[in-house]
Amino acid sequence: MMRHRTSRRAFLRAAAVGLGGLACGRPAARAATGRRPNILFLLTDDQRWDTLGCAGNAIIHTPHLDAMAAEGVRFTNAFVTTSICCSSRASIFSGQYSRRHGIHDFATPFSDAVWADTYPARLKHAGYRLGLIGKYGVGADRDFHKGTFDYWKGIPGQPVYEQTDERGNYKHLTQLLGEQAIEFLQGGDDRPFCLSISFKAPHVQDSDPRQFIYDPIYKDLYRDVTIPVPETAAPAHFATLPAFLRDDATTARVRWKMRFDTPAKFQESVKGYYRLITGVDTVLGRIRAELARLGQADNSIIVFTGDNGFFLGEHGLAGKWYGYEESIRVPLLVYDPRLPASCRGHVASQIALNIDLAPTILSLAGVEAPSAMQGVDLCPLLRGRPGLCRSDFFYEHLFVNRPGGKGHNLIPQSEGVVSLRYKYLRYIEQQPAYEQLFDLESDPHEQRNLAAEPDRQGLLNAMRARWQQLRTECL
Repeated sequence: MMRHRTSRRAFLRAAAVGLGGLACGRPAARAATGRRPNILFLLTDDQRWDTLGCAGNAIIHTPHLDAMAAEGVRFTNAFVTTSICCSSRASIFSGQYSRRHGIHDFATPFSDAVWADTYPARLKHAGYRLGLIGKYGVGADRDFHKGTFDYWKGIPGQPVYEQTDERGNYKHLTQLLGEQAIEFLQGGDDRPFCLSISFKAPHVQDSDPRQFIYDPIYKDLYRDVTIPVPETAAPAHFATLPAFLRDDATTARVRWKMRFDTPAKFQESVKGYYRLITGVDTVLGRIRAELARLGQADNSIIVFTGDNGFFLGEHGLAGKWYGYEESIRVPLLVYDPRLPASCRGHVASQIALNIDLAPTILSLAGVEAPSAMQGVDLCPLLRGRPGLCRSDFFYEHLFVNRPGGKGHNLIPQSEGVVSLRYKYLRYIEQQPAYEQLFDLESDPHEQRNLAAEPDRQGLLNAMRARWQQLRTECL
């Protein structure tokens, strides 16, 4: 994991004057020139940043995503501001932190006022033909603003992978979503389009003991490979975590036992996870081929990312939720055929967030982003221009999981500050609040908590002050 080197003195100086975060503002949207571009937004579920060949993973098979990165721009430090699908997807639609849009659970929908400032609503108003396919993850089916879309194949809740066609034949959900995408592309008119495709993959099937239900055509893929076990999966590291994170009743530990508590389970789970991602990659290849067949490839921008990361046994955990790197860091690729050759294959190391996606999509379309959006436009970075002076960001996770409404929260709430050098996490339900402080340069796997070390108290106090500042600014 490569990160920029930042001295402690430089970081403290930046924190003291409030650099980065929300203070940089957002550049005005670019004016449209010539034809307005088509936009495809592809979102995977629970895909962490290092599960692409182009990200250095030598095992996973993702040739179409790798080609997209080689022809476009790959962001190496893309993160989510809340690592759970309901909140993250609401942030992607709205360009807002969870603290502002107020969606911290699976039941709360967008209000009409907040939806009016989302990227789909703004593009609709600008004359775009809109489509949404797959899991949308925000509120109940009856409450979602489906009327915004010209083509609606949205799925409420958690869909199942094993589907059947009209003849009763088996069809994997990822394949079905790909076919619906092709149907949308073939049904176009003279309007530019924006198609949002929300895959379930590589999310597990929660209610099924098989968990990672991949398309059977991939059953032999990775069969002869041994997946390396993460360094932080060692019991000795797990023993250093606080008791409330080691509690076997927590959701992260219950699911770890389901997926990773034996070597055989670990191998099968990670290979299943990889197979689901390869299935998405195959669909991307088919979509790009169809765009070329329709003569739309030279005017169609593709944005690819994940809604949050995913633990593959690191820290003795499963799922996401916590502020560790595996949970909050995601892939982000942008392919714009209008980019000059000198910008293709560019790797951007600046911090990019899920709240940046909505203003960026609007900017790509030449539509002005509303002032309610808190993210920034990433478009200057696509062309190698200055922009995005963010040095850190606020992390929050306020989801409550108390079965029957009683007992302690099975997913402990947390907040914090993340920079490219330091990370401060604060578990706010503990009394007193439990703090973690990591130096990501010397400790990239987040194994040594510095919060109690005497010579780090100045840094700890600066991070606490920055947490309080960003917490207020995010409202």
